[in-house]
Amino acid sequence: MIRDVITYPNPLLRKKSEDVVKFDSELHTLLDDMYETMMEFSGVGLAAIQVAVPLNVLIICLPNEEDIQDKENLIEAINPKITHKDGIQIFTEGCLSVPGYNEDVKRAQHIKVEYFDRDGNAQSMEVEDFLAVAWQHEMDHLEGHLFIENLSIIKRKKFEKEWKRKLKEENKKTTL
Repeated sequence: MIRDVITYPNPLLRKKSEDVVKFDSELHTLLDDMYETMMEFSGVGLAAIQVAVPLNVLIICLPNEEDIQDKENLIEAINPKITHKDGIQIFTEGCLSVPGYNEDVKRAQHIKVEYFDRDGNAQSMEVEDFLAVAWQHEMDHLEGHLFIENLSIIKRKKFEKEWKRKLKEENKKTTL
């Protein structure tokens, strides 16, 4: 089932997510719904909080060389933790919860993560480049943060001004 993606400035996006304690059919349904939702909205990652579920759950599915998101490459991570970061990279990020806005963000180049799969099995992964960016972006959501918080003060003020104008225009359209 495709779920609604909540958008900035929804206060739920600022909520720190809680660890999953039950690896059950309810969790599996959430993961399946998150995948359908992410694909529907052309995302490469999605945190549960973005569909209004404050649990430490995220998914990532990067496109392959043919620009296809193959479900075989889907990462489902429960209660993830970054155990190591190094290097620096700058990557242009966007977010399903901040639609239509992209900006360069500085992140670690290389990370190590530990997490559980949908059945509660411990997993670990060492990644770099775009996959490292995706992990860090989604992990920020679990902590109640958005990528726009990583912008310089000048860029953040510019974003806030543009975003308020966009919301005002959308409100005008819905009231007509």
